[in-house]
Amino acid sequence: MTVRSERTGGSTGILLMAYGSPEHPDQVEEYFTHIRGGRAPDAGAVASLRRRYEMVGGRTPLLRITEEVRAALESALRAEAGGGYRVYAGMKHWHPFIADVMQTMKEDGVEHVIAVALAPHYSRISIGGYRSAVDAAHAQLGSPFRVTFVDSWHLQPRFLDLVAAQVRSSHAAFDGGPEDIVTVFTAHSLPVRIRDWNDPYERQLLESSEAVATRAGLADWRFAWQSAGHTGEPWLGPDILEKLDQLRAEGVRRVLQVPIGFVSEHLEILYDIDIEAREHAAALGMTLARTALPNATPAFVRTLVAVVADAERPSVPAAELARA
Repeated sequence: MTVRSERTGGSTGILLMAYGSPEHPDQVEEYFTHIRGGRAPDAGAVASLRRRYEMVGGRTPLLRITEEVRAALESALRAEAGGGYRVYAGMKHWHPFIADVMQTMKEDGVEHVIAVALAPHYSRISIGGYRSAVDAAHAQLGSPFRVTFVDSWHLQPRFLDLVAAQVRSSHAAFDGGPEDIVTVFTAHSLPVRIRDWNDPYERQLLESSEAVATRAGLADWRFAWQSAGHTGEPWLGPDILEKLDQLRAEGVRRVLQVPIGFVSEHLEILYDIDIEAREHAAALGMTLARTALPNATPAFVRTLVAVVADAERPSVPAAELARA
């Protein structure tokens, strides 16, 4: 897919955005406070989150992976378009914050910003939060850019192909045949109230999952949620742990989890799946494996090149992209 550079005038900056992650357990409270909009969490919640970080080695590779993606995407775009692009990475809840990165973009003379969250599916809570951060920073800087914000890329064909390839590879790694493996797609849960807004998050996740299942030739697949917050309000379910209970009751012994809502390794993968969900499955006498994350693989970088190309051209319906 060709990226057009003639429109950029050498001043287009790609702003990749990720959630953010503390780099040391001692930073967990500050990080948690930022997530809560400046409201300090109670000591028990901080201790629980810190313990999870300690169990995965004290930090996650999210910041490193995001920087690897940034550098690889910049190289790929320059090779594809013959120059004219710079790629930046900003975090919603940790350093380098989106606002600080946009300040650097202004100083570098960027005129057009293409903002892409490293999360394929739109929700007012999740991607809407990135958009709010971009809009606030843009206003604070005096609105120096032309901003193109990519709301979602959940049906980008390269993304679907990438995940389908991971599913096929993971199925092949199981001992025995694939006929008794149940594939469960998962994504981060959100509060049930998003349904009152007609939020597209659930629909987009099911669309992605169905498209991947079709590409991978899956005969039996399910969907579940993971990593729900503890906020005192109902969150979308069933949770993956509940789904494992249901599958075990059906006689299922082998499960492949596909965290389709995530593109890089961080706490919700390394702890919530690799430790908590696997331990739960083992206690049920089940085997739980998961697909690899896209991380900074060449296939994922090519996906982002395509996302940028889509943002640079006239609007194409998502359903048509999925059939490409």
